[in-house]
Amino acid sequence: MIDSVEVKLRLDDTQNQKKIILKADHIKKYFPVKSGILSREVKYVKAVDDISLEIFEGETFSLVGESGSGKSTLGRALLRIQEPDEGTISFDGKDITAMNRQQMKDVRKDMQVIYQDPFGSLNPRMKVIDLIAEPLDINNLYRGKERVERVIELMELVGLDPSRRNRYSHEFSGGQRQRIGIARAIALNPKFILADEAVSALDVSVQAQVVNLMKDLQKELGLTYLFIAHGLNIVRYISDRVGVMYLGKLVEVGNVEDIYSRPAHPYTNALIQTNPNPNPRSRREKLILKGEIPSPSNPPSGCRFHTRCPIASDKCKEVSPELREILPGRLVACHYPLI
Repeated sequence: MIDSVEVKLRLDDTQNQKKIILKADHIKKYFPVKSGILSREVKYVKAVDDISLEIFEGETFSLVGESGSGKSTLGRALLRIQEPDEGTISFDGKDITAMNRQQMKDVRKDMQVIYQDPFGSLNPRMKVIDLIAEPLDINNLYRGKERVERVIELMELVGLDPSRRNRYSHEFSGGQRQRIGIARAIALNPKFILADEAVSALDVSVQAQVVNLMKDLQKELGLTYLFIAHGLNIVRYISDRVGVMYLGKLVEVGNVEDIYSRPAHPYTNALIQTNPNPNPRSRREKLILKGEIPSPSNPPSGCRFHTRCPIASDKCKEVSPELREILPGRLVACHYPLI
């Protein structure tokens, strides 16, 4: 059994030999909220509650879970876009937990973000050439002709017509605007990209195109992705490993095909059941979620999932399960795993 205080998220012996590009230990991020207008009592939304993980160089590690599970908060905390309240973070072998703004500016060249809303994340007053070149300008890279050539190169990489570089973002479709965002994200040749719901605002057909582009860029540029999404089919297609979050906790981690074919946590199983099963002969037992996700400011005692779990016992109400290894590289926080 793996101690919950020293959880290691790993695949197998071969993959353990891969370089760890990002490592987080005991990350917490709480948000204070007042219980009423006149009340002085302050409660805390435990958006991320003591999470440890490792992400290997060149892989796509995805986070899934319902809205309010803490996925995006965890992603932003790992990049210190939002400062974690507790825990340590190392990136590419460097402890970035206490780095100052200037030190983080250098690190951020290697840690970029693709945002959910391709329209809201782009300044409508800037031409596409300036939107894509903005990271280059901030870091004093490329001038004059070289700047234009770099933007043309980036537009071609993401499948955009460079002749349209002097147009504005509103003149492009949603999928094209997201390609502009991707071009910005890769402009500095980063090693690591947080894709925070990067395709959820797009039509299904466009989602597939953008995800295929991301996979192609990953191979060509050697990128590592932290991919956050609701769409389980997209996650299955793009991921190497998956982490399932519920109310600020990781409840299951493992190889993507292992998780999708044999989910070990009842919550994971219920999420997968929401997707149509292409195999009509499948006899996979259905576990349907009951009710809504509880408030993260007042999570249930014991296992946080027990209020919605169809197999919960009295033990689940009283004892919080540790994230433990049940198979090589397969971790689950459940007293009664399904495998």
